[in-house]
Amino acid sequence: MYLRLIKAIRNLNHGERGMTGLETAIILIAFVTVAAVFGYAVLSAGLFSAERGKETIYAGLAEAKSNLELSGSVIGMSDNNTEYIVKILFTVKNAIAGTPIDMGACDGTDNATNKCVISLTTAHDYFNNVKWTVESIGADNNNRLLEPGEQFEITVNMTDLGDNKTLTENLTFNDFFNIQVKPSLGSTITIQRTLPAALERIMDLH
Repeated sequence: MYLRLIKAIRNLNHGERGMTGLETAIILIAFVTVAAVFGYAVLSAGLFSAERGKETIYAGLAEAKSNLELSGSVIGMSDNNTEYIVKILFTVKNAIAGTPIDMGACDGTDNATNKCVISLTTAHDYFNNVKWTVESIGADNNNRLLEPGEQFEITVNMTDLGDNKTLTENLTFNDFFNIQVKPSLGSTITIQRTLPAALERIMDLH
């Protein structure tokens, strides 16, 4: 009986061997390597996300610092018989401490090089990138950039909106129009007005 018990115990340990120090080192190195690779991947993803977030913030700040502002009234000028509007004038300025905005005028041709686009909407027509002219008001440094402290007066001639752009019907009393000024960088100015029931030669359009 005793011999059978000894034999059974020997059979339980048959074929097993102890783990050597070399195998332990190999497994430990493998774990450390996998952990290092995983940590590097997580760190790289975090840095990339942070960089993209920073770029988004800077882009938002650039947009906010390049805003146009309407300065003063919107003026409508009618024809000599005060039957319809021939010109619309308004003044724009740059936001305080803003980035200079390219306000080179549009000559109304297909080869126009203006960066700021003006669109016109009426009850009957929509024209994008219409012809417009610009004139500095007050102090300026004689370039096409609208910088802080400067003001530019923009004129849209309703009788000359550019090549292949002619109003289906002239703007007359009680008519509605929408002008959008879209700089290359920054927010858009939207000017919406309804003409009065009786036109005058020069009108402040509220």
